Amino acid sequence: MVQRSPLHKIHEKLGAKFTVFMGNEMPLYFTSIKDEHLTVRKAVGLFDVSHMCNVMVKGKDAEKLMSIATVENASRIPEFMSQYTVILREDGTIIDDTIFYHLPDGYLLIPNAGMGKVVANWLNEKAREYGLDAKAQDLSRDYVILAIQGPRSREVLQELTDVDLSSLKLFEFTIAKVNGVDCILSRTGYTGELGYELQITPPQNAIKLFERILEVGKNYGIKPIGLGARDTLRLEKCFVLACNEFEGGRTPLEAGLAFTINWDHDFIGKEALLRQKEKGDYERLTCLKCIEKGVPRHGCKVEKEGKVVGKVSSGTLSPSLNVGIALAYMKPEYRSIGEVVDIVIREKRVKAEVVKPPFVKKG
Repeated sequence: MVQRSPLHKIHEKLGAKFTVFMGNEMPLYFTSIKDEHLTVRKAVGLFDVSHMCNVMVKGKDAEKLMSIATVENASRIPEFMSQYTVILREDGTIIDDTIFYHLPDGYLLIPNAGMGKVVANWLNEKAREYGLDAKAQDLSRDYVILAIQGPRSREVLQELTDVDLSSLKLFEFTIAKVNGVDCILSRTGYTGELGYELQITPPQNAIKLFERILEVGKNYGIKPIGLGARDTLRLEKCFVLACNEFEGGRTPLEAGLAFTINWDHDFIGKEALLRQKEKGDYERLTCLKCIEKGVPRHGCKVEKEGKVVGKVSSGTLSPSLNVGIALAYMKPEYRSIGEVVDIVIREKRVKAEVVKPPFVKKG
């Protein structure tokens, strides 16, 4: 059964065009993807990202479970800090990427859409396997997640809270009131711009808050933003999308997420990653920028002199650059910066250049 956000009626009122993504009916866009994309890059946008999940982990051994089940050593992350990490299978492939919040009484994870029960069940299975006093609970339907993103996001949100947002460091969070509503307020986001996210429970508390943020944000050029612009924004910054970049079973070494790994502790999948790292011949996620007209899409082949050397995992027309951009898994010998390859788009070969990430730099 398709899930709808508690804010669905507001989105209808605002004229949203909807799409179904991972079992959730969510706004694809309100005006247009390009307009909303540039609004976030230049001013500020408000996202309903309630298709994402919420899993709470509590118990005496919650920290140990988080350290075993993710590539992060959770003992390094103090209370009121969050951390981006990945959860692996024993073979080193990624089950999901997630942010976890270290709360005073446990950890709140934000798995991707449709992954709440999968992640909770995996964590509980590992708690039993390792004899740990910890329990994971899928609370996804108990939360609404709002994201305020863009260079003017701080100005908008500061009008609604007493928290000094200028003092909140990247990935830091606090328990705050926003327009009188209790939230977990974090300096996090998926756009590469200055931004904040609000975890709100119970869900009905988010309805008036969403409307109030739009009202206050009028003076700053705010607009509601759909999933279409969320995807183009993240791709310009080379952020991975789980259902694209992890398709078929990818490791963090392949997916460009080696920076998330803390090797100084034992975790599920570590031995497999060490073997892959030593071998070194694995495909790696690579940034490709078209130098001819064309829009790459998921699944397009990448060729060099007629030989297949990779495959596009995500592609779009960059609204900021007005050129085609793509993330592709490539054989290591074809990944040098400046290397020119062909992306096969509808049986036409479009030349593209290997570039350093991100496609669009901050500011």
